[in-house]
Amino acid sequence: MNAAVRALSSYAAYHRDKRNILTHFIGIPLIWLAIAALISRPLWQPDWLPLGISPMLVAGILLCRYYFSLHRDLGWVMLAVMVLTYLFSANLAAQSTGTWLGVSLGMFAVGWVIQFIGHYYEQRKPAFFDDIRGLIIGPVFVAAEACFLLGRLKTLQQAVEREVGPTVIKPRP
Repeated sequence: MNAAVRALSSYAAYHRDKRNILTHFIGIPLIWLAIAALISRPLWQPDWLPLGISPMLVAGILLCRYYFSLHRDLGWVMLAVMVLTYLFSANLAAQSTGTWLGVSLGMFAVGWVIQFIGHYYEQRKPAFFDDIRGLIIGPVFVAAEACFLLGRLKTLQQAVEREVGPTVIKPRP
C-alpha cells in the first residue's frame, strides 16, 4: 500500500458518513485559513523579495513537500490551495490586529463547531484524537474527496475504498 492510500485510508476510516464529509468541506477550510492567517504574522519583507516571509510561508512549503511525497497529483492540488491560502492569509494578517485576530479566531471556532457536528453524524471521534497527523491529512483528504466527486483520481479512490469501504449515510441509533 503506498503512502497516499495509507494516509487517506487511516483518515477516511473516521469519515465514511457523507454528511460528515460534507461538513469537512466547510470546517476544514475554515480551520486551515484561520491557522494560516494566525501564523502569517510576524512578516519579514526584505526589499529584494517579491513576497513576505512568515511562519505561514515556511509551513506551507513544508506541507507541500509532504503532500507531494504522498501523491503527485494531490501535491499539485494542494500547491494551488497553498498559494490561495498564502494570498488570503497575508491579506488578513495585513489588517489591524483586532480584525486579524477576530476573523481568524472566529473562523477557527466556527470551523471546529462544524467539524464536531459532522462527527455527531459519523458517531466517531475526529481522527486526530488517535493520531495527531490527522491535522495535516485533513486538508488533503478534503482535496482528494473533491477530486473523487469530480471523477478524478479513480484509482486512488478505489484503493482507499478497498481499505475502508465506500461512503454511506449512517442512520442515527
